[in-house]
Amino acid sequence: MTTEQVEKKVRETLHAVALDQVRAPGDLVEKVVRRRSRRRFSQAAGAAVAVAAITVGAVFGFGGGGAAEQDRPVRPAASPEGWKPWQSGVPGASERGCLVDGSALYCGGSKFDAAKFDANTGERLWTVKVNREGDGPDHPFAVRDGVVYAYRNHTAKNLPDGDYRGGTDLMAVDADTGDVLWAVEMPQDDRTAQAAMLINGAVLANTPSLRTMSALDPLTGKEKWHHTWDKGIVCQRAVLSGVPYLLCTQDTEEPDDTDVFRLDPATGSAKKVMTLPGGQQLIGTSGDRMVLGGGKGAAGKDMQLTTISGSGEQTSHSYRIEGEPAGSEVIGDRLISVSWQGKASAYSLTTGKTLWTGPVGVKMPDKDTMSGIASPVVSAGQGVVYFFGPTGDLSGLDLRTGKQVWRGHVDTGKEGAGLGNSPQILLYEDVLVARNGSKIVSLLPRIGD
Repeated sequence: MTTEQVEKKVRETLHAVALDQVRAPGDLVEKVVRRRSRRRFSQAAGAAVAVAAITVGAVFGFGGGGAAEQDRPVRPAASPEGWKPWQSGVPGASERGCLVDGSALYCGGSKFDAAKFDANTGERLWTVKVNREGDGPDHPFAVRDGVVYAYRNHTAKNLPDGDYRGGTDLMAVDADTGDVLWAVEMPQDDRTAQAAMLINGAVLANTPSLRTMSALDPLTGKEKWHHTWDKGIVCQRAVLSGVPYLLCTQDTEEPDDTDVFRLDPATGSAKKVMTLPGGQQLIGTSGDRMVLGGGKGAAGKDMQLTTISGSGEQTSHSYRIEGEPAGSEVIGDRLISVSWQGKASAYSLTTGKTLWTGPVGVKMPDKDTMSGIASPVVSAGQGVVYFFGPTGDLSGLDLRTGKQVWRGHVDTGKEGAGLGNSPQILLYEDVLVARNGSKIVSLLPRIGD
């Protein structure tokens, strides 16, 4: 069977589905945290970052939605050279999530803290076994210069009293061989996007204490510098163009203000950039801007959104919350949000205007269940935002107008495959990689078919 015949057969199988009911997607926060208790702020900040999905995968420079932009047609998807549709179901290799880097797919599961797959064929290339257990919603979170960064349990042995408190290590893995290069112990079991991130020349990690961020050498794990904040203060973290920032507030329910600090990526020296009123939550980053959300209006329907650039430029707009929110995502100039009522909206961070609102086109689980909806992804070249639900529904909306331009369905197993492990959708160029539990399906969305 030729490649064209294979693609046609897969397209026929995956494409036809009746979406008579429109229900909301939602990049739900991972509802179940790891087995050990965490500080209240770690949970809140981790949730905010997970909902926002700070690392969206690329920076998209969409503007405010002018007439010319809205008239631009959606481009059909094109497959990468050497790719063909594939499925994978390796038990314990991917239910904690995956990361696409070039033509490789790096995943984590209950049996493997890291597993590398060929994104063209689905072939498994190497694995790193878990250190005793593999519970938790984490997976490899970054790849740079031939090194994969992920988490694993600190120990596989019980303590002398018979208890087992594994703890968490940040580890670096050779992307070619799967060999573990180094591991550094973390002070808690926080494995959200706040725990570790790449900066210029280092890995910024929440170690060795709860109130310390350290810059680690990416090849050895040795500390280059660290920054510690005072007791009674909690700090969220963001990276703009390789430069780390801290957003620090009093550890109270209603802090008076939020201080924004810039850390020199080479030395760790801190410089206060500005002070914002009240408690600010980090919603996401886009290029050289971070997006913060402030207090709501009296009716709870309005939120103040503030963008801060690396140069210190600040812009604020009021954001109208439509319906009961299920999740939101910063993508380029836009905040893409979804409600439990089945509506997706695009809000311009530049103009402060809602660009469109419409049906999202995938089935949403009950919000009280343990399963969620995948964080949406955007194909900048196509101009399409894609959504994926736990029942296998796929939907593509025109990023400029909100009109549905594609829908599909894949069989990825049972809904809610694992506590805290929501389904996931990724992009390998124009190819969609849909994962639910240990089942992964790679397909090309045929826009306009």
